[in-house]
Amino acid sequence: MAVPLLLRRKIEGISAVLLPFKSTGEPNYDEFLKHLERTVQAGLMPAVNMDTGYVNLLSKTQRRQILDLTASFLSGKDYIAGAYIEGEDGEPLSLYAEQMSHILERGGTPILFQSTALASLPNSELISLHEKLAKRFSKWLIFELGNQFAPFGKIYPLEVITELLQIPSIVGLKHSSLSRQQEWKRLMLRSQLRPSFKIYSGNDLAIDMVMYGSDYLLGLSTFAPDYFALRDRFWEKGDDKFFELNDILQFLGHFAFRPPVPAYKHSAAQFLKLRGWLSSDEPPPNAPRRPDSDLDILRVIFDQLSNLSME
Repeated sequence: MAVPLLLRRKIEGISAVLLPFKSTGEPNYDEFLKHLERTVQAGLMPAVNMDTGYVNLLSKTQRRQILDLTASFLSGKDYIAGAYIEGEDGEPLSLYAEQMSHILERGGTPILFQSTALASLPNSELISLHEKLAKRFSKWLIFELGNQFAPFGKIYPLEVITELLQIPSIVGLKHSSLSRQQEWKRLMLRSQLRPSFKIYSGNDLAIDMVMYGSDYLLGLSTFAPDYFALRDRFWEKGDDKFFELNDILQFLGHFAFRPPVPAYKHSAAQFLKLRGWLSSDEPPPNAPRRPDSDLDILRVIFDQLSNLSME
């Protein structure tokens, strides 16, 4: 598949912000806000109530609290927030509309997080649901999530993407299949049908997809928002240091996102604690864990980043 490189382009980086937890098993909102601040200061747009934020393990009240804290802290700055309905009773159209309204009222841009109810719809009904939401909301994102991340994830057929891409109020798609070929097909379709539409790569195993025209909404970037932002600036300037930095970050991605993939969130906490940014690397109860032996490798990767010459 021949997909050209897009040189010297400005990359739009969105980072899914890790929700740290205390050793007691409760969310650490203070450290969450500090990491939110680091993300914004680095130059990346934050995304909250995403997979990286353990959205599937939070109560509806906790998700709302994260949203309120984010809106208050950012004071009008742009951010993305997941409209998440898994496990809730009711008709999916109404449930999504309620969540999207809460996000928009707090100054965020909603991204339609997949759910069992959404993934089980026939294609025609799936498209119809998006069209109905488009009549009520003027700017939002959609999300394809591979089931290696969550059991209710689904990668849509390309003919469905073709229809969704042409709904004007849907301004972007986060694609998380971990497949270059699938993402390349979406980039080519975007170029043909709607060049202004954003494809946000969720491929933590191929973060160089930005070279082909993808922007990104990644969980990996929460490990190092500062280094991701620096890498993006190198690409925009045409600086060859992009490649060396990208290689180290990609090594981190392959290590952290190995099976079981959801355990990458514990890897993120381990890495951020090594950096001195978290007081605890404990994941929430019942979340998948990484072994303590990972710390030696994560320390080597952080040392590589720290020692990389940026002259």
